[in-house]
Amino acid sequence: MGPVRGHKKKRKVEKKVEKDSLASGSSENGSADWWEMLSKRIAGNVSPSKGLDEFQSVFKMSRRTFDYICSLAEVHMQAKSAHYVFSSGKPMSLHEQVALAMRRLSSGNSLISVGDSFGAHHSTVSQVTWRFIEAIEEKGLHHIRWPSTEEAMTEIKSKFERIQGLPNCCGAIDATHITMMLSSSEQTADVWLDQNKNHSMVLQAVVDPDMRFRDVVTGLPGKLNENSVLQSSTLFKLCEKGERLNGNKMKLSEETELREYIVGDSGYALLPWLLTPYQGKELSESKAEFNKRHLATRIVAQRALARLKEVWKMIHGMMWRPDKHKLPRFILVCCILHNIVIDMDDDVLDELPLSSHHHDPGYGQEVCESVDKSASVLRDNLSLHLTGR
Repeated sequence: MGPVRGHKKKRKVEKKVEKDSLASGSSENGSADWWEMLSKRIAGNVSPSKGLDEFQSVFKMSRRTFDYICSLAEVHMQAKSAHYVFSSGKPMSLHEQVALAMRRLSSGNSLISVGDSFGAHHSTVSQVTWRFIEAIEEKGLHHIRWPSTEEAMTEIKSKFERIQGLPNCCGAIDATHITMMLSSSEQTADVWLDQNKNHSMVLQAVVDPDMRFRDVVTGLPGKLNENSVLQSSTLFKLCEKGERLNGNKMKLSEETELREYIVGDSGYALLPWLLTPYQGKELSESKAEFNKRHLATRIVAQRALARLKEVWKMIHGMMWRPDKHKLPRFILVCCILHNIVIDMDDDVLDELPLSSHHHDPGYGQEVCESVDKSASVLRDNLSLHLTGR
């Protein structure tokens, strides 16, 4: 499979189910017993987190959210062709398969380590995890979607404005590197070599005020800078054609209107629909104030990517010789799971403080000098508006 780029493949969007029915999970009998047995197996391999019980510490979500994920994966993972067993020969239930796959994604531990802690062969861990990836990609993709109604976008704009007063803002964009350990003998290894001399794959995301991913692009090599990744995306093409971020404008004054836009750091070009900060040290009062508000607004994207990597540790740190055709789908599913926890209003989120919003430690700030003239005027007008001038 090639790069996963936002909503390149059109899929039928499933209706959002009422939260009470989401919690019902699998119809599997004895679903309460599987955890009691499993928790004994993995005891000692998990450090309890403050404010969370053992289950929540392992999976970083409530049982209610876990059961909903099981309901999404059930049809695909319970297919007749799939028969997975523990090393003892005991068949794996749906809940145990999902637990095994999610532990692989969230712990970042090796197939052997996860298999040993669950009492399963490492090949079983690999097969179950991949089947889970396929299931969530198929049944959970509707959890990553661009706002489809004016009402939904208005709510997003309102929440962004409450952060630091930036009006008509529809999202924050950022990118992060998923680093890989590749064999030096691999012929295409240099393609993945980034500015830090690491082999990496890029994940670009547009985030809403609740740290929910609204558009994601992954699968592209780390040698590409932020602006190049953006330009290769469906998001860029849609915005340039006026098919996205084309909603209601707002009046800054009698003569000046402000269109819909997203905010990004200085690694991106300044565009009419993508506002970046002013560069330089000697800035006027209005420009300095704009940068301050801009940073406070776009930091939501940094926090979202930091949380993604902190919770789904498989994509954090150096991955050992991953399958680069499958890796984009692993990353996408981690993004889907990230959104599901938010969509379920999971209380566990309140107990998961971010240790840092730096999702790309060791990587310096990229700077793109490209400036659209009309966007420059728009940014100047907005900065003056924010300081009451």
